[in-house]
Amino acid sequence: MLSDIEQWQQQRQAELAGPDSWLGMTGLFWLEEGVNSVGSAAGSRVLLGEEPPHLGDLLWQDGKVLWQPCDGEAVELQTDIKGQPSTVDHKNWSFFVVDRDQRLAARLRNRDWAASRPFSGLEFFPAAAAWHIVADWEALAEPLGMEVPNVSGELKSVMVTHQAAFEHAGRRVNLLPMSVGENEVFFIFRDRTSGKESYGAGRFLKVPPAVDGKITLDFNFAYNPPCAFTPFALCPLPPPENWLSFAVTAGEKKP
Repeated sequence: MLSDIEQWQQQRQAELAGPDSWLGMTGLFWLEEGVNSVGSAAGSRVLLGEEPPHLGDLLWQDGKVLWQPCDGEAVELQTDIKGQPSTVDHKNWSFFVVDRDQRLAARLRNRDWAASRPFSGLEFFPAAAAWHIVADWEALAEPLGMEVPNVSGELKSVMVTHQAAFEHAGRRVNLLPMSVGENEVFFIFRDRTSGKESYGAGRFLKVPPAVDGKITLDFNFAYNPPCAFTPFALCPLPPPENWLSFAVTAGEKKP
């Protein structure tokens, strides 16, 4: 187990130190239907950090997004709604389109960000077997609908049908998943370290799907959401049901 945790920690360090890190995000620009100009000129919908004044236009129409560069043919861009989005590159800059409940935004990244502010690295709680917890995967008596806010105060509807249940210090603990997929189950939680040793808005945890009514929650793999590293991320917040009354001294500490 320890080697898996160390490998994951190294991967997290490499991911955040790389050119495509969240630390390189420099802007989030909400798009309007129709023509959205991209460039360094004042009034550009997507404002680049350097020349040219007009690089091209993002055309949002009929449910599609086209990139029309000034010096080339238009191409359709895929948003991040189904996974990896299409990326438009210009020198050290790149941008892609994110879809948030049919509201589209261009997220801008400076891939040379580390030249001006090198990444100082992450800190982690010591790995501990006690935080490798095998919980019961319980079906709720009735599906639970929740309105989960993000850091901007916007709400997203989530339907929950199961919960992870385990004991800690003699008390029963329930943890609600924010999404359940074929390959992973996603949780968001706060605990007594939040805002002190760990990130104040909470942490993320992804685990394998349940097997035979059991689900493994290894809090050694708890990690900071993107909004811990950039103001240009729209991270969901943990629901009150996932505010744990004890300190989870495992996983990533706050940046």
